[in-house]
Amino acid sequence: MSPSTPPDTSPGTSRGTALVTGPTAGIGRSFAEQLARRGHDLVLVARDTRRLEELAAELQASYGVTAEVLPADLADRDALATVEERLRDPERPVELLVNNAGFGLKRRFLDNDVEAETAMLDVLVTAVLRLSHAALGPMSERGHGGVINVSSVAAFLPRGSYSAAKAWVNSFSEWAANEYRGKGVTVMALCPGFTKTEFHQRMDVSRGSAPDFMWLEADDLVARALADYDRGRVYSVPGAQYKVITTAARLVPNSLLQRFQSLGRK
Repeated sequence: MSPSTPPDTSPGTSRGTALVTGPTAGIGRSFAEQLARRGHDLVLVARDTRRLEELAAELQASYGVTAEVLPADLADRDALATVEERLRDPERPVELLVNNAGFGLKRRFLDNDVEAETAMLDVLVTAVLRLSHAALGPMSERGHGGVINVSSVAAFLPRGSYSAAKAWVNSFSEWAANEYRGKGVTVMALCPGFTKTEFHQRMDVSRGSAPDFMWLEADDLVARALADYDRGRVYSVPGAQYKVITTAARLVPNSLLQRFQSLGRK
């Protein structure tokens, strides 16, 4: 299967297995549902076993796919290793890895406990690096496969350690896209902005922290992301407003951009 291959939605047809981290809510759940609709079997990775099992049962009943549950806290190196092993399993190849799991911290860097900052870095960077390493080897050997790394528009803005971590995801994804394209592997960074999910609720950030026009729908942005992935694009930036922001961010000095750090924190 190549990125340009149109979805085959005929009954009983599998497009290969997709492993999605953080699929129990928001963008990750939309990825799981839309990939299942496309005919992908799934490996679902998150901390909450009950929610994983409920989602797996729902997807299997709705789309006739296989949904494997793999509980893991990606900030825990031993748990992360179990997911790496699943990605390397030659008997059960994974065609698409979606590195979606993540969380943010509401307060500024020095107001956060350093262990919380480290845990966020482990999930946003270390897990992406290690899972990509585990997946890209077998994919390169087979000559097909792909990785979608869920980054953020924050990667283009100076907003503390979260933005720095997402900037790493962008840089890594762009490099990997060029490095492995010749081996038949597609790598893409998805850079959404404010999205109507549990992400900001878990940070105790209200919907009113950003103007209404800046909020995206998870299903819409995932549909756009998968269309961009099918076209082999390196970046997917959903929403005209965020295309403008990411373009402007390359031109405006960081000292000016830092004045908007409070946006999305209230």
